[in-house]
Amino acid sequence: MNTNSVNQSSVLSQSEGSKQNYVLPFILIVCLFFLWGMAHNLDSILIPHLKKACQLNNRQSTLIDTSIFLAYFLMAIPAGMMLRKFGYKASMIIGLLVFAMGAFLFIPAANTLSYSIFLIALFIIGCGLTVLETAANPYAAILGKPEGATTRLNLAASFNGLAAMVAPIIGANFILSGKEYTAAQLADMPKSEKMSYLFSEAAAVKTPYLVLGIIVILVAVLFYFIHFPEIKPSKEEKAKTGFFAVLKHRHLRWAVIAQFFYVGAQVCVTSFFIRMAQQGAGLDEKSAAYYLTIYGFLFMAGRFVGTFFLKYTTPRKLLSLYAVLAALMCLLAVTTQGIFVIYALGIIGFLMSIMFPTIFSLGITNLGEETKPGSSWLIMSIVGGAILPYLMGTVIDYNGDNIQIGYLIPFFCFIIILFFGWKRSEVGVKS
Repeated sequence: MNTNSVNQSSVLSQSEGSKQNYVLPFILIVCLFFLWGMAHNLDSILIPHLKKACQLNNRQSTLIDTSIFLAYFLMAIPAGMMLRKFGYKASMIIGLLVFAMGAFLFIPAANTLSYSIFLIALFIIGCGLTVLETAANPYAAILGKPEGATTRLNLAASFNGLAAMVAPIIGANFILSGKEYTAAQLADMPKSEKMSYLFSEAAAVKTPYLVLGIIVILVAVLFYFIHFPEIKPSKEEKAKTGFFAVLKHRHLRWAVIAQFFYVGAQVCVTSFFIRMAQQGAGLDEKSAAYYLTIYGFLFMAGRFVGTFFLKYTTPRKLLSLYAVLAALMCLLAVTTQGIFVIYALGIIGFLMSIMFPTIFSLGITNLGEETKPGSSWLIMSIVGGAILPYLMGTVIDYNGDNIQIGYLIPFFCFIIILFFGWKRSEVGVKS
């Protein structure tokens, strides 16, 4: 891949072009990657937890994913317009404030045991995250030498991986109770005892999301007072670029497709991780959550290792190799039992680690003045996280609650990612 023109038409002002001016802004951008990583990885805890608290089936529980990722699709174009109008810094502050609003809404949702309010809260969080990612991903790519764009994105995304390790620890200790009852046991409970149990389960989410919302507000205040290097559009970029016109670039079109299936695969793997560990490896709820922490550690480690490997190979080759291995691990997860299921899921986490930033960087390569609409398309493609987990939940429900068979969905996703990396990520091909 040639990253020399990730956004050649956007330039830092000459007075701010020195390397030292990039360090603090880049650190703050890294904080955003961590925060939205926390939001997404707490979903892996929320799905089994709210399934229990709100008495849901698998398909209903995946509406958690649908709510947050549908926001990416609906908000991507408005977020791109906001980015054009207000710039990177203001857009990121707006995204943080919306994110916090959704987190605070978890309190009335828990108090009323209302799954609908939980879903609204998650949708609002998703809207905030859409604005954040639309601004922060290209800003991280642009903030420095063009040839280092993929490396910077993978480095920043490594802290998204750190969140994948931290969130399950928080979930295991502050959200999951370890108390599980069968449908028959709940039916035999006195109504008052049953409702007390369900409200207690729902209330467990209030403190973590209240704290998360406060932290997000504090980060927004910090962003307001910190100076960010100004990224000025070139003369060419000042001309409005058609939102659909950018799809004339084949590598972007296929990056959008690949990102759709990548996000869908990641959300499928993590959303059903706890139940997969319970069913396939025979673990209890809390033990499964701690293994999810190990999964998060491997995801984080994969980001750092992948960033290192990118010094010696091209992003498209590394992406293709990881996609092949991830597909094989999915098959292993489907066909084995016991601890081998956990091993397969952990390796999938390691392999998925570099996929989002690598696909993103490959997609916006050489777009120049069209980088912003191209970024919006790539953010819109995150809607795969809304659709594919629901499909996976449907497959599981129609196969007698067989979690393992559902992992064929991410298997097919990785095959499509392989096709993009190996055959459709070249820049400048018109067909």
